[in-house]
Amino acid sequence: MVEKDNLGIWFKKFAENECAGSSPLYEFLSSKIAENDDMLAISSYALAGQPIPNLFLAAVHQLLLKGKGHALASFYPSLAEHPQDKSQSFQHFKEFCLTHREEIIKILQTRLVQTNEVGRCGYLYPCFSYIYEQTGKPLAIIEIGTSGGLQLLWDQYRYSYEGSQTYGNQASSIQITSICKGKNKPMIRLTSPPVTHRIGIDLHVNDLMNPEDYSWLQSLIWPEHHDRRAIFKQASQIVSEHQLDLIEGNGVELLVDSVSKIPESSTICVFHTHVANQIPKQEKHELEATIKQLGQSRDIYHLYNNMWDADLHLDSFINGVEKKRRVGMTDGHGKWFTWAL
Repeated sequence: MVEKDNLGIWFKKFAENECAGSSPLYEFLSSKIAENDDMLAISSYALAGQPIPNLFLAAVHQLLLKGKGHALASFYPSLAEHPQDKSQSFQHFKEFCLTHREEIIKILQTRLVQTNEVGRCGYLYPCFSYIYEQTGKPLAIIEIGTSGGLQLLWDQYRYSYEGSQTYGNQASSIQITSICKGKNKPMIRLTSPPVTHRIGIDLHVNDLMNPEDYSWLQSLIWPEHHDRRAIFKQASQIVSEHQLDLIEGNGVELLVDSVSKIPESSTICVFHTHVANQIPKQEKHELEATIKQLGQSRDIYHLYNNMWDADLHLDSFINGVEKKRRVGMTDGHGKWFTWAL
């Protein structure tokens, strides 16, 4: 278990750095949890390496979404049409958590934070456009930490980046809107680059046709984020219409075998978003070493963030020559990004 003092700091930072300006309810609750020993004690049962504030709040959210009747639900925009003022929510939150303590602990000990954020495709699309322009070959996509595979279908969505022009799959039912901040702008293809393989690896693959898995991924979406819930529902339908190669296991260990499935005629793109912060340091080094080893015989790109810092990076091995690029900064839910390539 994590020490309460450290947990308190974690919740406080979560409130200030992640929730502020995005989720008023979670910002308020997290700031209160940071100062409450009972709540910190329950949250301390989370699995090692997990982002505990996200996990704890999602566990409570899931029970509420499943219909656990309690006054707390009236403060959640995801559950109440006219939610009550957040300033009165914490006492209800505490009461709910103490009442359902064992159920919450069970979720904390069995679930992972696997936010399958479709909005992040808003910055993935320009990156994959860039890679395709560099190589001219169709792309073979391998995602580490794939969750339910929604980001593997980035080429099936439509995009807008300020203005009326749209990009990607013009027939898609989903339009993702993102803003590229700053003067430097990416070259974005009007139509999606071709994709030959979609391989997703995760310690636990979420089956979007399984009500429990679907419910959990819904619970990870913050209460005020109605647009994210709507896109998640639409994207889940698109996943059901496509064949994805989803593999359960350690992404670092299974990477070599996954690459072996891909012919030379495709460009290998290994990517992961907001996952590496959950990967132990030694495994991060192993991942980089594995990609370097693969890069001696195959051209390969590695697109990632939250590895050694929060920024988005694009590394590559082309004809055995390594090149590292910083793409820029990104919003956690893909609302904006910067472009340094």
